[in-house]
Amino acid sequence: MAELEGKSALVTGAGVGIGRAIALTMADQGARVVVADLNEETAQETATLIREAGGDAHTFVADVSDEQRVSAMVEFTVKTFGSLDVACNSAAVSRGSGPIHTFDKAVFDQTLDLCLTNTFLCMKYEIEAMLEQTSGGSIVNISSNASLRGQPYNTAYAAAKSGVNLLTKSAAAEYGHKGIRINAVSPGVIRTPGVEKYFAEQPKIAEGLKQSAVMRRLGEPSEIAEAVCFFASDRASFITGQLLSVDGGGAIK
Repeated sequence: MAELEGKSALVTGAGVGIGRAIALTMADQGARVVVADLNEETAQETATLIREAGGDAHTFVADVSDEQRVSAMVEFTVKTFGSLDVACNSAAVSRGSGPIHTFDKAVFDQTLDLCLTNTFLCMKYEIEAMLEQTSGGSIVNISSNASLRGQPYNTAYAAAKSGVNLLTKSAAAEYGHKGIRINAVSPGVIRTPGVEKYFAEQPKIAEGLKQSAVMRRLGEPSEIAEAVCFFASDRASFITGQLLSVDGGGAIK
């Protein structure tokens, strides 16, 4: 069923992993998609996959921690498709890990910029565009289960994603009466290229993470994408301000 048929969508971090899966699934459900990523090559790869499957995709290269590029990205989407109906803010990069007492402030600040401030900037301009439409819109932010209970030695990332959760809820309360729904999806351990690389480097940690879900397996990027597309669709028309963990039950252990 093409539940996003006729909708225009913007997906950040869409060049690889979860972001790519979201862009592909949105296109498969009928959306026209702007594939935004810092890496032009991987963005083009995602767009090509969409076009080869019969979809409509355009690329935009952007560092979404740069306000001017974010503004231009949203403007490009509206000019290209005539509207911005759906946005998924997936782009995030964690910089560094380790005990708090050894953590460099510059690295901490950079992680906040790349995992929280960038989401704020995207929402700022996405909401501005949606307010100019009579149809409103839907925004889905990508959080992380690290935000729910904390994550040792990954404090900056966990704190940033916790901020994304409250940013989502606060904005949802502000704009719900304007017809803009804002929700978040919180992935558990998902089989992305980054996670696979981490597992190869840290095989002892890998097994523990694989067992962190009560379903005893890793999640797939497509499973996150399905949750995002549900929030984006009219099936979720009375849902806003919610955080959905897609984690195989990891959050209940």
